[in-house]
Amino acid sequence: MVDVLHMTDPGCPWAWSASPAIAELRWRFGDGLRWRNVMIGLTESAEQYEQRGYTPVQSALGHRRFRVYGMPFASHVKTRVSATAPACRVVVAARLRDPALEWPAFRALQSAHFTTPSRLEDRDDLRAALDRFGLPGEELVATIDDNEVVAAYEADRQLARTAEGTPPEIQNRTANTDGAVRYTAPSLVFERDGQRMIAGGFQPFEAYDTLLAHLAPDLPRRGAPLNVAEMLAAFPEGLFTAEAARILRGHHLEVPDVPEAEARLIEAMGQGEARRIDVGDSALWAKA
Repeated sequence: MVDVLHMTDPGCPWAWSASPAIAELRWRFGDGLRWRNVMIGLTESAEQYEQRGYTPVQSALGHRRFRVYGMPFASHVKTRVSATAPACRVVVAARLRDPALEWPAFRALQSAHFTTPSRLEDRDDLRAALDRFGLPGEELVATIDDNEVVAAYEADRQLARTAEGTPPEIQNRTANTDGAVRYTAPSLVFERDGQRMIAGGFQPFEAYDTLLAHLAPDLPRRGAPLNVAEMLAAFPEGLFTAEAARILRGHHLEVPDVPEAEARLIEAMGQGEARRIDVGDSALWAKA
């Protein structure tokens, strides 16, 4: 077993773009990895972004360059830039209510942020984003100011700001936007038997694979799934097409074939094994 600290934030486009590599990592090593998500909390208020010169138009234009990584992005010009803290607290609230809700809540908020006009500071938008994916939006958003949720979120923020002196800082894969050196999203900290290895910031799957080969050479690895149904059963929160393409490739050095993966997903839907939720110019696929 290897413990993984997943430092991330629902408002970070790099974290969203790294989703295919994270999904492949979760598939290849399965229960051999014990995940703990840590919400970075990039900003507490929209004013922080505005003071740095961010604008809704600039954000919409900037998101276009991330499409190359395969995840869906829509160039909506939002009414205002948005802080990420409220969404982070929703994810923490989901974790405290039921750990099984944490990944789905996190991904629902990512999807809303990058493919719809929704703002992560707007509580109505947060509720709608969760409701769309069958999550208890009203209940979760209602608790984000509770003492327990705020305390857990602050603990996440503090942990995410312990990157000073780490290898990611040497690689310039950290940031200091509020007085402490923090990990950038997504950073993965692998720990086993007192040993620690860190993949700071956006990384390809091969970087994670290499670190785990050194840290835990005996960790079992899975090859490509036998079929789509087997793959979707391992991801109750669903997979986006680009994520499925990464998992379905026969060898991790093969180039992911997104059209072929989509064809297999469509066939599985036709056989009653999968269902599709349209998201931007892509789709989220889940077990039927």
